[in-house]
Order: sequence, then C-alpha cells, then structure tokens
Amino acid sequence: MIKVGVAGYGTIGKRVAEAVLKSDDMKLVGISKTTPDYSAYLAKSKGIKVYAHSEADLANFEKAGFKVEGTIKDLLSKIDIIVDTSPGKKGAENKPLYEEAGVKMIFQGGEKANIAEVSFNAQANFDQAWGKRIVRVVSCNTTGLSRVLHALHSNIGVKQAKVVLIRRTCDPKEVKGLVNGIQPEMKIPSHHGPDLNTVIPDIKIESLAVVVPTTLMHLHTLIVEFKKDTSREELVELMKNTRRIVLVKGEHGLTSTNTVVELARDLGRPRYDLPEVVMWEDTINVKDGWGYLVYAVHQEAIVQPENIDAIRSMNKLMSKEESIKKTDASLGIVYGSLYK
Repeated sequence: MIKVGVAGYGTIGKRVAEAVLKSDDMKLVGISKTTPDYSAYLAKSKGIKVYAHSEADLANFEKAGFKVEGTIKDLLSKIDIIVDTSPGKKGAENKPLYEEAGVKMIFQGGEKANIAEVSFNAQANFDQAWGKRIVRVVSCNTTGLSRVLHALHSNIGVKQAKVVLIRRTCDPKEVKGLVNGIQPEMKIPSHHGPDLNTVIPDIKIESLAVVVPTTLMHLHTLIVEFKKDTSREELVELMKNTRRIVLVKGEHGLTSTNTVVELARDLGRPRYDLPEVVMWEDTINVKDGWGYLVYAVHQEAIVQPENIDAIRSMNKLMSKEESIKKTDASLGIVYGSLYK
C-alpha cells in the first residue's frame, strides 16, 4: 500500500487525489493547500486530510478558523511519494523540500523536463519510470500526442509528423484568457513537438499552435507520414483498439468539442471528464502514404490516469499492461467508443 500525498487541490490535484482514493493499492494520506478556499473545505468534507503548504500558509488557515493537520513537512513525513500539482514553475520551488524529506516525487507538464529523471506517458514509456525517484508526467497536449503517435509508431512506423494544436484559452473555472481573438504561438516549432520527443525521442515532429477563445478542450490536427503502406480501414481499427482513445462520429451529431462535452454529461461522467483522447472517425484518412487524424484533448482530465500509472511504475508495483488496465477499470476509462 503506497502512501501518497498530493501538493495542490486544483484542476489536476483534485482529480489525482480522487484517483488515488479509487486505487486499492495506494492510500491518500492528505493534500497540501496554500489557501483556505472553497476547495480546502470541499476536500475536508470528503474526509481528505488537509495540510497547509507552508508555515506562512498555516497562519492564513488559522486566521480563517480552518483546522489543518499540520504543514506539508508533516505530510511528507508520512508518505512514500508526493504528486506535485501546483501551478507551473512552483514545482521546481517545492522540489528541495521533497528532496530533504527523501520522498519520491511526481511533477506535471508545466515544469521543465530537466526537473525529473524521465518524462512520462504510460503507454509510450512506462518501463522507463520503473523504480525512478523523480518523474514528470507530461502536459495534456503532449499526453494526447504521445498516445496517438505511440500507437502509430509502434504498429505502422512514423517517418515524420506535423501537428497544429488549437488550444483552449484557459480552464473553465479561470477568469482570464482570450475573449475575441485567435492568438498564434510565436515560437516555431511550438514547445509541444520537442516535449513529445522527451517521451518518444525517435519521432521527427514539427508543431504549431494557436490559442482560441474556448475553455472546453484542445483540438489537434495531426498529419503523419508512415514508414509502410496502410489503409484508412487499418488506421481506424488501430485507433479503435488502442486504450485511452475513443472514436466518435460527426454523422452522429458529434461535430464539435461542445457536443462531445454534452455526450460526456449525458453519460454521467463526473465533471464531464474525458481522460480519453476523443478522435473523429470521419476525419481519419490515408493518402499517398500520409495519415490524417483530428482529435480532442480534455485538458482537465487527460493526465489523471497517467499520474496513477507513474506511481505504480516508480514503486515497481506491476507491469505496464496490468497498471493501465487496473487504472482504466477504477476510473471508468474506455477505448474504442464512448457509446455503442
């Protein structure tokens, strides 16, 4: 029983904490928070032990009359591994504290790759995190790219890939971002291609990105040159048989990210979470050795299962196949189709 702590209880932190609670081979010891906001009260109402992230934060909790279990140093003394889900760049600031405590640590994609021994995606490089002390689960977009390109590369072979990422401006709960505009990422290639290579180094990839005024999901338009001949039918079957990828059809009325979100609501998904890559079967095509695919990435939920698999790999609990299957079962993650 691996004892887990989660630093942060925001978009990623609360999903990781809940996934740990659903895993019978690990125990959630507690979470750390910087402020006594509504999410701290929510965690406490669910029976999750809350720790102040620092002595200064402790004073804020005490002022608010919120009783915590101690500070993060107390939490670190009780756990085997900490999953840091704090905002980007804050993880690097927290790392010395974790090192002093001697715990294993997982960071998220908002941190630079050199913060960890390995950048992680469960399907692409589970074994590289085996027994490691510090792992970085890559970002939502890189996770989506890793799942799709790993399946293509390991089954067909990829000469090169080109992707345009159409990115949401912010998460639904945030009060920021574009209101009326389309913002190109000025750096070419965008950081997503190089980040993909920290997971799958032997794929030649170029990436561009634009930000649009939506909060629901990202969308990737992926073009891949294959190493061997394949057909559209073979490509569709491969995607249908790849875990954590689901296919939907525009002809069924699922023509946009908001209709996909509505489907998730209709299916009773918590928070309409979609940890799966959602790919439009209509868009899959092959022409002159190139494959074309369009899919959506739910930025809030897609890395949730990756963190659980990273915990298992780092602690040598079970094989890649066993872990992915176990995680998917506990979180209700499917592949092939969201609906029959």
